[in-house]
Amino acid sequence: MRRFFVEKIIPTTGFISITGQEARHIINVLRMKKGEKLILMDGKGQLYESTIEKLYHKEVKVKIEKSISPPPPSLIEISLGQALIKSHPMDYLIQKVTELGINSLYPFYSERTVIKLKTDQLLNKMDHWLEIMKSTCKQCGRLTLPTLNSPVPLEELIKNESDKDTLKILVWENEDKTDLKKLLRSMSLLPRILTIVGPEGGFTTGEISLAREAGFHIISLGNRILRAETAAVSLISIIQYEWGDFNLQMVVK
Repeated sequence: MRRFFVEKIIPTTGFISITGQEARHIINVLRMKKGEKLILMDGKGQLYESTIEKLYHKEVKVKIEKSISPPPPSLIEISLGQALIKSHPMDYLIQKVTELGINSLYPFYSERTVIKLKTDQLLNKMDHWLEIMKSTCKQCGRLTLPTLNSPVPLEELIKNESDKDTLKILVWENEDKTDLKKLLRSMSLLPRILTIVGPEGGFTTGEISLAREAGFHIISLGNRILRAETAAVSLISIIQYEWGDFNLQMVVK
């Protein structure tokens, strides 16, 4: 069944009106009809099987049939701090890390960040990134949307994380002593991981020193220098394999 996001679902009402982009998708793109089944998601874990009751010009009225039990949550909460990079790579990165199960995305500016966004551009980008997250969640069957935070300077992101139960990791192409797999296998499982991936030009030595002082583990992903979007996807994949919810029940599409 097709999945659609509705911000607020009150099952006791029995009916929900779908408007906006989701309604346009149902009416104009999919051309769904009265009586067809669909699944409603609120992005916070609620999931309901529903039936289309009536279609209007810009609105779809659906009847809530029953709730669907969600799968068990992941063992860990993964947050990704990602330097702003060019549009297409950033879109790809957001799609893939959402699919891989991150809980939060923290875009940031650093000394070598090339992308600079004005206020109106940033608002448009945030809306665009959120739509990518929604579309990806529907595609992969994910029930909860990652939290999308507004971009901040790297220094602010680093200094604001002081939780002792959080494993803090920063990927640096010049690190030659610690790799991610060895780090994860040398530690006990922690409930939360904050990972940071830099811009196309990498981090400065000053930024690396600042991260070390804040308790970050500086790690390598191998001998090759990876593009920022490749590094982020590889990083989250390895964490999910070692500590997370990758298992034999995972469906590959």
